[in-house]
Order: sequence, then structure tokens, then C-alpha cells
Amino acid sequence: MRLFVAVVPPPVVVADLERALARHRDAAVRWTGSAQWHVTLCFLGEVAADSLDPLVAGLGAVAERTAPLRLALRGAGRFGDRVLWAGVAGETARLAVLAGAVREAAGAGADEHPFRPHLTLAYGRADLDPLVEALQALGSDAWQADEIVLFQSSPGPVYTPLRAWPLSG
Repeated sequence: MRLFVAVVPPPVVVADLERALARHRDAAVRWTGSAQWHVTLCFLGEVAADSLDPLVAGLGAVAERTAPLRLALRGAGRFGDRVLWAGVAGETARLAVLAGAVREAAGAGADEHPFRPHLTLAYGRADLDPLVEALQALGSDAWQADEIVLFQSSPGPVYTPLRAWPLSG
């Protein structure tokens, strides 16, 4: 199974973001679906079924010792000429600590890239600078991230939540 762990913004933040992006939907990029929006904490890649129980136990322990976080969306940016994203603001230092704890709980095979909190908005091979500039004022009200979610990623992409844990530390 191809897995990742993420924080998901609440419906009100998703709806506000959909409205903010509506006037930009004619841009020559492939927009991600709002039902798939999330902030990835750690990409786990392919995980064998026999590794799932220890992973679930480890993620549960991380959630038990982590308090909810206040987050918001702020601005936009890009990764090269292929990925347009919304930035994440608020308790990002604590979010980075959470991402590190999730990576540690996942063990070998977890993505080793530096954590850069973002919400992917679109993909494309285009000049993304006009969109980045147009979306600099992008923002959301702060929300409480109060759970982590283990997702399975399938082609499409389709992200299926497998398990969620409340942040209760």
C-alpha cells in the first residue's frame, strides 16, 4: 500500500479556499480537487501489509503526546515549474516537530525530504509565477488541526483515509 500521513483543513477553510481560487481556474494547470486537499506530514511510500500494525501503533502514540495545533493558509509558492501550493502559517514549528515524530514512527522507508508545510493546489508544466503572484494575498482564518490521518494513495490520484487519531497531548 502507498501511504502518507497528513493534517486536513476543516470544511470551512476548504470552502473559503475554493472561492478564492475560482477566478484562477482558467489557468493552464491541473488543479487538485478540494476533497483531496491536505498538508502532508510524511510520505511513507509503499508499506507492506505486515508493517501496518506497528505503524498504526506508532502513529497512535505520536497523536497521544501531541496537542492540537493552530494553523492557517497564507500566500502561495511553487516547487519548480510543476507544483503550485498554498503556504501554511501558524504553529509551523510545532507542525514540523509533529512531522518529525510521524517520520520517526514510520521508521525505514519514510520520505527523507526536508519538511516544507504546504497544501498542493495545482500541477503543470507552465510559468507558475503569475499564479503565485496573484495568490500572494491568499489566506484563511486560523483553524485547529486536531487529528492526523493515515491515507492510502491510489492512481488518479485518489486519497483514501484509512485511520485517524485525535491529537490529545
